[in-house]
Amino acid sequence: MTTLAEAFNPRRNSIGFLRWLMAFMVIFSHAGPIAGFYGGADLGTQWSDEQSLGGVAVCGFFFLSGFLITRSKMGSTSTLRFFWHRFLRIYPGFFLILIATAFVFAPIAWIRENGSWDGFWNATSESPFTYFSNNFTLLLGQLNIAGMGTTTPLYVDHGILDWNGSAWTLAFEFAAYILVALLGVFGALANRIVGGIVAGGILLLSAMQWLSIGNLPGLSFVFADFRLLLLLAPFAWGMLFCLFRDKVPIDDRIAVACLIVAVVTYARGGWLVVGQFAFCYVLIWFAIRVTRLSGWDRHADLSYGIYIAGWPLMWLATYFQIEEWGWVAYHVIVVVACHVYAYLSWHLVEKPAMTLKRWTPRWGEWVLQRTSSFRSWWGDRSRTRLVLTRSEMAR
Repeated sequence: MTTLAEAFNPRRNSIGFLRWLMAFMVIFSHAGPIAGFYGGADLGTQWSDEQSLGGVAVCGFFFLSGFLITRSKMGSTSTLRFFWHRFLRIYPGFFLILIATAFVFAPIAWIRENGSWDGFWNATSESPFTYFSNNFTLLLGQLNIAGMGTTTPLYVDHGILDWNGSAWTLAFEFAAYILVALLGVFGALANRIVGGIVAGGILLLSAMQWLSIGNLPGLSFVFADFRLLLLLAPFAWGMLFCLFRDKVPIDDRIAVACLIVAVVTYARGGWLVVGQFAFCYVLIWFAIRVTRLSGWDRHADLSYGIYIAGWPLMWLATYFQIEEWGWVAYHVIVVVACHVYAYLSWHLVEKPAMTLKRWTPRWGEWVLQRTSSFRSWWGDRSRTRLVLTRSEMAR
């Protein structure tokens, strides 16, 4: 039977297509609360008590990220370089959407809502000039700008004023990167048993959370936010797929069975405990089997731009009451706008930023030289100890 290690080709798979598709799953799901469709609820919650369609997509994002990021760290030359690569992939695009929201989308919405600039640029609370500084770390400290949006369906139906309700996941994504980096530093990725125990522990804690076993918040304050394990569990599942890729079978029959499990648990219950992990297997199976979509993102990787710009563009559309034109018109306009934004974001900001992957500032070179010398010294010392131990055993 073919294993994941044998079947996965990093240059020929449909992960790019899956990311694009899941980004739009998030958009279609959020059209409920933002634009008032589906009874004002996220799409998918009409059939599942556990997760929305957008939540399913985010699960898929974190699973694929767990697999790919762990693989990246195992092949990375240093932890510093690993973090630099992750920074370049996350932050430039995020900086752009913060700036675009504060100085393009929000001003347009304000003019539409108020008819003039009065009160916007000189807002004493939730100023557009503080939107970037309060959010650039990924820890969102300012959700709205100038108190606007009180006439939109999102506020009327849900009391929410938030220019980017999707961006909260990015902080958890970066926290997962930190976890992988720490495991790499302490050798838990080279020794996959140790890494597997850590990832398995996360899955166990996740199951305990959803089955209401024990008091996790009492164990540690980090578990007070249920979203941590909600997102870390699929990420850890992706880590396990990477660490034990030579043991994971890629089989069509397993994929069909997992698809059935995913659908049934989504509709009947058990998605968060079992179903999401079956769904993740289907994703990696699809990525390997459907290679004809491997060139989906060869001209531009749009998924990240679509994901982080989807909510702001959807909310902006409601300032113009475009949802009243009907479900089809609203989604066509949003989909086109998201593609245009993501294409520009990729070619103007994200792709140029990625060309800096091999760039190292002078202080970084100094750190790399010192850490390289330390690793060399420690390796020589370890080999000497091993030789001495063998000599002593021989005597």
